[in-house]
Amino acid sequence: MKSAVENLTPTRVKLNVEVPFEELKPSIEEAYKTVASQIQVPGFRKGKVPAKLIDQRVGRGYVLETAINEGLNGWYQEAVQETGIRPLSRPEVEITEVPDPTATDGELKFHAEVDIRPEIELPDYAGIKVEVAAAESSEADVDKALDELRGRFGTLKSVDRPAADGDFLTIDITASIDGAEVDSAAGLSYQVGAGTMLEGLDEAVTGLSADEDAIFETTLVGGDHAGEAAQVKVVVKSVKERELPEADDDFAQLASEFDTLTELRADLAKQAADSKVVEQGVEARDKVLDKLVELVEVPVPASVVDEQLEQHFKAENSHGEGEHDTEEHRAEVKANTERAFQNEIILDAIADKEEVGVSQNELIDYIVTTASQYGMDPNQFAQIIDQSGQVPMMVSEVRRRKALAVVLGQAEVTDSEGNKVDLSDFVRPGGEEAAAAEAEEAPAVDSEAAAEEAAPSDDPAAVKF
Repeated sequence: MKSAVENLTPTRVKLNVEVPFEELKPSIEEAYKTVASQIQVPGFRKGKVPAKLIDQRVGRGYVLETAINEGLNGWYQEAVQETGIRPLSRPEVEITEVPDPTATDGELKFHAEVDIRPEIELPDYAGIKVEVAAAESSEADVDKALDELRGRFGTLKSVDRPAADGDFLTIDITASIDGAEVDSAAGLSYQVGAGTMLEGLDEAVTGLSADEDAIFETTLVGGDHAGEAAQVKVVVKSVKERELPEADDDFAQLASEFDTLTELRADLAKQAADSKVVEQGVEARDKVLDKLVELVEVPVPASVVDEQLEQHFKAENSHGEGEHDTEEHRAEVKANTERAFQNEIILDAIADKEEVGVSQNELIDYIVTTASQYGMDPNQFAQIIDQSGQVPMMVSEVRRRKALAVVLGQAEVTDSEGNKVDLSDFVRPGGEEAAAAEAEEAPAVDSEAAAEEAAPSDDPAAVKF
């Protein structure tokens, strides 16, 4: 078999393939068996009809057509391997020549147009210079961390006063459209200022005491009337404030491993300082990736963008979010898709150049971290990933993150005050604590949906190393 590549664009090629008759013979023999199992001839068992009778009954041309249809994918895959291209889309195949059905020679010719991963030329990425915000923890950071810790041990106490920011309310709400009630809920718990329910709710409840109500206009975000404008009545049933325990040695012993408040504050100060370093590392990582994208031109195949747009809005429509399908939203998804593709191509090229590999322990660490973000059991998550065939995708993800860590480790990072920033802890292999510091808790979701969402991440550098 002969194959040759014709470049159409930087991301699209035409494969020209020639299959000699000798290589067609095995497919023709299989085609005879296939046709023999499909027809019945008196005096012959099914599947045992001789080739000559098949030629008389259905024609050798039909057998040849069957052979080509069944063998075409194999010849295409062989041509892909032979030429070394890396397809990104389904091929558009056109058969240009077939052997004469009555002859015993000739050849099959076809060409296949397909989008491929572009080849890029990497610049010298050693010593990329980026500037990050200065990171100095203060007593205010320690006070904030201490208050957050106290909040975990706080208790709610009913108060006889108007609701204020941070208070915890019990509320009833009723939504109406054109005077007709469309939805209602009673006994809901809500913290003023959380912004997690309806737009305008915080403003409506602020200043209300128990048994008082207010009406506000908003856009519904769930149910059969999602996206529609509605009038909502909210009734405050109770107002509570969180009472924090006294910050003293007794609290330190209750909430930590330390005996005194002084020891606890010292530990919180260290955590605050470490957190600032992580923030600098995240900022440096993002800016290094931005620099790489600026330095390397990566053409993006239209098929990649079109497929992602179709999947994204198909998913939104299935979840009743079709109203989000606007030109602005499509432009945003398109830009995110293009950037994610460029990130992958660049980081894969760096991983190849640096000969980056992924150990089993690194893959396990990544799966455990990802599973925890979705509130899932790591073993269950790993099983779903394995069954859905997404392990190679996760290996690629870890490999890209390690490639970015290599570049970040070579970067010249300074803060806004001109001080050199040491990120050696941030990028060292096995820095799980850095990953945990940045990872945001994700709500528990359907396990298969979580696996599907986690694997094709559009941020190839979201976790530390």
